[in-house]
Amino acid sequence: MADYTPPLRDIRFVLDAVLKVKDRWSQWPALAEVVDGETADAILEEAGKLCAQELAPLNRNSDEEGCHWKDGEVTTPQGFRQAYQAFAEGGWVGVGGDPEYGGMGMPKVLTAQVEEMMHASCLAFGLYPMLSAGACLALHAHGSAELKQAYLPNLYSGQWAGSMCLTEPHAGTDLGLIRTRAEPQADGSYRVTGTKIFITAGEHDLTENIIHLVLAKLPDAPAGSRGISLFLVPKILVDEAGALGARNAVACGSLEHKMGIKGAATCVMNFDGAVGYLVGEVNKGLAAMFTMMNYERLGVGIQGLGSSERSYQNALAYARERLQSRSPAGIQQAAKNADPIIVHPDVRRMLLTMKALNEGGRLFSSYVALQLDTAKYSPEPVERERAEALVALLTPVAKGFLTDLGLELCVAGQQVFGGHGYIREWGQEQLVRDVRITQIYEGTNGIQALDLVGRKLAGSRGALYRPFSEEVHGYLASLPADNEFAAPLRQALDQLDGATEWLLQAGTTDPHELGAASVDYLHLFGYVAYAYLWARAAAAAADQEASFAEAKLATARFYFARLLPRTLSLAAAVRSGAQPLYALAEEAF
Repeated sequence: MADYTPPLRDIRFVLDAVLKVKDRWSQWPALAEVVDGETADAILEEAGKLCAQELAPLNRNSDEEGCHWKDGEVTTPQGFRQAYQAFAEGGWVGVGGDPEYGGMGMPKVLTAQVEEMMHASCLAFGLYPMLSAGACLALHAHGSAELKQAYLPNLYSGQWAGSMCLTEPHAGTDLGLIRTRAEPQADGSYRVTGTKIFITAGEHDLTENIIHLVLAKLPDAPAGSRGISLFLVPKILVDEAGALGARNAVACGSLEHKMGIKGAATCVMNFDGAVGYLVGEVNKGLAAMFTMMNYERLGVGIQGLGSSERSYQNALAYARERLQSRSPAGIQQAAKNADPIIVHPDVRRMLLTMKALNEGGRLFSSYVALQLDTAKYSPEPVERERAEALVALLTPVAKGFLTDLGLELCVAGQQVFGGHGYIREWGQEQLVRDVRITQIYEGTNGIQALDLVGRKLAGSRGALYRPFSEEVHGYLASLPADNEFAAPLRQALDQLDGATEWLLQAGTTDPHELGAASVDYLHLFGYVAYAYLWARAAAAAADQEASFAEAKLATARFYFARLLPRTLSLAAAVRSGAQPLYALAEEAF
């Protein structure tokens, strides 16, 4: 596998030239004294070095060795403990955390770039700090002052780690079916009993303690999702002075044997009357968990992006070195017995597809992250409200589209390698196996699509969609008449606007219509959103150095000419309706 090179030049272009985030930070009082251009550049530079030099070399061995379980204890692959210690000592676990509890307080649009580099370097490793960050988000938003003071500093420092315990053998998407129980105790604590599965980082040897956030139901809880509460359950109990005490009644029963991300411990967790503490309000646990879902689902989307970036870098290096046949235009390297495969049209098609969708994905993930920051930090209520609407609308697109493309582009990189992409030696097949999970966890992509068309689109009667459409229409109105990307962007937006109106209407007459169109609609939305941001990037590139500007413009043209036309078939599929799905009788399958 080729060495990983952090794409810092393109990251800085997205942040500085396209999104102009430093101007935003200076206008937001909560960030003005926390982060500036110099700080951001230093963070990106140091994160890039850590990822390239410390994390990327772990990727191959993490897959070869995997995690090991024995008597309830889990050992992570060789090198993970040392790398995690270096990661924690650098403050990276708490890079986005509240400074009041020891975090660095960096905005999401900046930490998203750190996440991309981390996941591109070693996706299995990146899951450990990601789960800690997610637990911190939920605890910070809903935990009592006492819980936050007792647990957040050590979580942010990386001395302790976090996990999120939701899924049970019979309850995945439908969490209202969970059976884990929490019995209230006289001292205000609870005793949590039940089994959770698919728990990433549920047990490992990276930290001295693991803090589990567990969904459970009280004995008198209402049925379904309305009766779920959230509990903090430490692996090792913590006394009032913050010192570690006895082992809690929680244990890892086994590790899952998986297709990929083998360096990430995916655990069956057994809670046998474990001591826990309520986080937030009784029966409001699902709402508390969803506080961090927008961040976590964007984070999973970024896992897809990081994986496809690594795929592109591997495939590009291989395509420049691998000699096979001669160019259709004649001999290109006469001193060699064949030309490098990058001269061949189909190889260039695959490489450009990866490049255009990766750079578009970086634009999109950063744009969504900026909306999260705007909703959190802007002093203007109207601006915050608009950003909240965009976050709600775009989060399922970010998770679903970025990870669907992640698999597509890892497979494309594998195809560039040909037979060498199918064997372990080159590491490309590992990327295909690793990225596959991103389409499944944190809500499968089918669920993301249903969330988009059901809760966000139909549930708001189109209100959440309008800010996005209005923004793109406003941008189109600002473009000069001769802008080469204006007409195709306008046509694509018209397709999305039309499909949206069609769905809103069709969904009122047939309950199957929204679900039938959901995945195609999510992909249609993704391609249009990328087109909008690619148009902005092409305009911003005009002020960059010549070689960068030329490459960016050529890639934008490829996107509009060869990838944006996918919207034509997607829009047609959306409008085909639910009838073709239900014309076949169940017994005929």
